[in-house]
Amino acid sequence: MDAREKEELKKAEAFEAEEEEEDDDDDDDDEMPPKKKFIQICISTGLLIAAYVICRNTHLPMWAQLLIYLVPYLAAGYDVLREAVEDIAHGEAMEEDFLMTVSTVGALLIGFVPGGEPMFAEAVFVMLFYQVGELFEGIAEGNSSRAISQLLDIRPDTANVERDGKVITVDPDDVRVGETIVIKPGEKVPMDGVITEGSTSLDTVALTGESAPRDVTVGDQILSGCVNQSGVVKAKVEKAFGESTAAKILDLVKHASGAKSKSEKFITRFARVYTPIVVGAAVILAFVPPLIIGGVTGTGFMSSFADWLLRALTFLIVSCPCALVVSVPLAFFGGIGAASKNGILVKGSSFMDALAKTDTVVFDKTGTLTKGVFEVTTLHPDCISSEELLHLAAHVERYSTHPIANSIKAAFGREDDGCQVDDVEEIAGQGIRAKVNGKTVCVGNTRMMDAVGAKWKSCNEPGTLIHVAIDGKYAGHIHISDVEKPDSKEAVAGLKKEGVRKTVMLTGDRKEVADRVAADLGIDEYRAELLPADKVDNVEKLLKEKPSDSSLVFVGDGINDAPVLARADVGIAMGAMGSDAAIEAADVVLMDDKPSKIAKAIKISRRTISIARQNIVIAIAIKIAILILAAFGLAPMWLAVFGDTGVLLICIANSTRTLNYKK
Repeated sequence: MDAREKEELKKAEAFEAEEEEEDDDDDDDDEMPPKKKFIQICISTGLLIAAYVICRNTHLPMWAQLLIYLVPYLAAGYDVLREAVEDIAHGEAMEEDFLMTVSTVGALLIGFVPGGEPMFAEAVFVMLFYQVGELFEGIAEGNSSRAISQLLDIRPDTANVERDGKVITVDPDDVRVGETIVIKPGEKVPMDGVITEGSTSLDTVALTGESAPRDVTVGDQILSGCVNQSGVVKAKVEKAFGESTAAKILDLVKHASGAKSKSEKFITRFARVYTPIVVGAAVILAFVPPLIIGGVTGTGFMSSFADWLLRALTFLIVSCPCALVVSVPLAFFGGIGAASKNGILVKGSSFMDALAKTDTVVFDKTGTLTKGVFEVTTLHPDCISSEELLHLAAHVERYSTHPIANSIKAAFGREDDGCQVDDVEEIAGQGIRAKVNGKTVCVGNTRMMDAVGAKWKSCNEPGTLIHVAIDGKYAGHIHISDVEKPDSKEAVAGLKKEGVRKTVMLTGDRKEVADRVAADLGIDEYRAELLPADKVDNVEKLLKEKPSDSSLVFVGDGINDAPVLARADVGIAMGAMGSDAAIEAADVVLMDDKPSKIAKAIKISRRTISIARQNIVIAIAIKIAILILAAFGLAPMWLAVFGDTGVLLICIANSTRTLNYKK
């Protein structure tokens, strides 16, 4: 699948999600709250017992017994009957409400068929137990929703903003970028910003899943959704509330069910084909055998019709696919919640499917496996002084926000020294060229030096070399080192433990640096000195090399990683330090920038897929067994109820295990 196909798939899934969300909203209007459902069940049970006692102790005609049993039946199933009628009106007759209505009404009337026995109590019991299943389904879904809502209870209700020398409390939507907000101890950080005054500790568990507090002070970035634990701080707002981290997380989780997994799509298609087939089979089961048997024996159609009708009704009860339709999406919903709890945002269950099949993991280096915090370690001037070398490089890099440029500017520290800098030009894959006090200064890699005819010199020190040329003459180089993240080695080891076949690192850095990092971390392969376009080409090659039924995961953090994130089967972005473009293009976001979370995401995905498949096997196996028994008249009504509602309860209970992932 190429990037364009992937983008089209995402759009299609998003459109499908919107339609389903509208349908869900409609359904929610009709669904009964668990508390009300419980009251309905209790009342219906009492009425059923009363009806049973009355009919058991009196000799009422059958039509009178029917009227008595209709009271608990309607009390138990009036909403099911209403839904069935609405389904028929909307051309969606093959739904579980319709199947349950047909089977129970048939059970109520079977006593009036010659040779049939009254089954009034059984009909009411089937409807009652079906409602018990609906109750547990509602409770399970509610618990899952609450677990995720509580987990992501990060949306602040108010913000304290400084205006005209006063601190006033306003709605976060009313705070503008550039304004100063005040965060008191115990309050949630309402907007993304930079601390301008004070220091404190932040509880970041809602964003990252990590319980250890993070100490911040002046100059540090803070993200909305964190909780201020100690001191009062002021911060300059950098993003509008709708663009803040908290808002984006809530939006991601809210729409995470939009991208359906293959398992969910299979269940949807299965139900659409399966239900009409079993209804047709039930009709055949009710009418064909009595015709054949009556013709062969000469006893007539009606002599055995009641028996076969009962089998067909039992067949219908068992055939309801609700256990599959409910439990499989619920499993993925729980899996996405478990991932969120661990600071991993998965944008859809289809990406959980893909993560579970991970075969190759490709890493960007800077900011992904390394901290992206560079420091100037040594200066190697050639024809000028060390101070002049650093001075010229800092002025050329003045307007760049690249981590390497920031490290050079930080090392020089005196940008505002009166020097005139003109004609700044960034050359992709090479570096930056500018005029400093009339001299053309080029700062970049060996490609840039070759382009301007400067005879550069190599250096054996590990790290990144930034070469400098003045008017085409080589002036020396600056040695800069990056630091590996503490858990990068653990991340690679964790992937190997999860069975990932190949790990690859792609970087624009020098071969010597890439070789050292790959060796330190235990990465299988690396490609160095790459342009942004080269990364896409390398990922294309790796996609062709991997097994067909497996996934390639790319992990990156920078804006130049966005095309590769979109091209990979699964793109994972670093959320805390990553760029907005990378996060937008990615399918999975790690909120704490820890690469070790990748193995955890794969583990959660595989566990979720396993539980969803268990539900499919359990439901189909039990239903097929009972359907066969029903066809031969060996399945009593209570067993049919177990084949529907009992299996539903088993699968729901199994699905809720996905929420309880242990670290």
